[in-house]
Amino acid sequence: MAEEEKTHAPSQRKIQKAREEGSVAKSPDLVGLVGLVVGLMLLFIIFPFWVKIFKGLYVECTKLFLVDFNMHTIFAITLTILKVAALCAMPFFFALMVAGIIGNVAQFGFLLSFKIIKPKVDKINPIKGAKNLFSLKKLLDGFIITLKVFIAFAVGFFIFVGFLDEVANISMSPLKEQLTWFYQKALILIGALLFLFLVMGILDFLIKRYQYIKSLRMSKQELKDEFKQQEGNQEVKAKIRQIMMKNAMNKMMSAIPSANVVVTNPTHYAVALRFNSETESAPVVVAKGIDHLAVRIKGIAREHEILIIENPPLARELYRLVDVDRMIPGEMFEAVVELFQQVAKLEAERGRVPDFMKRAEDKKQKVIQRKE
Repeated sequence: MAEEEKTHAPSQRKIQKAREEGSVAKSPDLVGLVGLVVGLMLLFIIFPFWVKIFKGLYVECTKLFLVDFNMHTIFAITLTILKVAALCAMPFFFALMVAGIIGNVAQFGFLLSFKIIKPKVDKINPIKGAKNLFSLKKLLDGFIITLKVFIAFAVGFFIFVGFLDEVANISMSPLKEQLTWFYQKALILIGALLFLFLVMGILDFLIKRYQYIKSLRMSKQELKDEFKQQEGNQEVKAKIRQIMMKNAMNKMMSAIPSANVVVTNPTHYAVALRFNSETESAPVVVAKGIDHLAVRIKGIAREHEILIIENPPLARELYRLVDVDRMIPGEMFEAVVELFQQVAKLEAERGRVPDFMKRAEDKKQKVIQRKE
């Protein structure tokens, strides 16, 4: 069965996967253009310094030759020249490296992928390499490069021909005017070529982008398979979330017996509060819920003879502002203290002392005993 034709645009997931593998749309021409612009700018900036450095170097070397001319002197001078040349060239290497990074990041953003440098058997296969060398794509790339060089040469040639009429007149001018003329014409030529390279780079990027998207096109079956896989992943994630929510719910329900009071709306909201004066500096919300969950909380509270007090504003505020297993905020202290005072009063009427009162009383007795 023939392979199904890939006519559908690639999904965002496939594009992202290709990007993670280091496959992106980029134009080497734009990267080269950025490097060329940065290099020329740097050259105009540091060229006067180079002239001064090499003038001084020339004077020093000439003095050494005149004073003591031998092999040791020649070696020392050669080494010095190489060091100076390396130091002068170093800014260019750093600038071109930064330009290369900027040129790439501008096209496809920041990308760090080690998969692209991972060795592959196909890349070191000499037979396959020979086939790729003479493939139609390589021949087409070679033709395009040749065409670009020809166009650049033609543009440069026609601009130069346009200057020939001025050569006869400028040749009779003083040297300073000649140098100024050459400088101005060089800027015009460089500017025209840079503009040409920019147009070529943009066209090359658009072509590369089209080829890249075309290479990632998907068949109808691939789209179906990807959709099924994503649906499967979503189902698994949903099931995991469901299990986590169930575990959290069970944990919350098991903590209700430790509560001192459940404050309600009375029908829609229920919040269970606990206060342990030994370990907690403020009351803690151990459970909360609305509607059917509120009914369950109140049911468990009744089973364990925990007081249920109606206070709609407080119940709504606690539900809205305080998460489970979190202490109440300072702005709610006054209302919650009044609630616990009510709990203490109701428990006293029932002939019982609430846990938080017992702990407070025990703590008070311990302090008295220590003083005695």
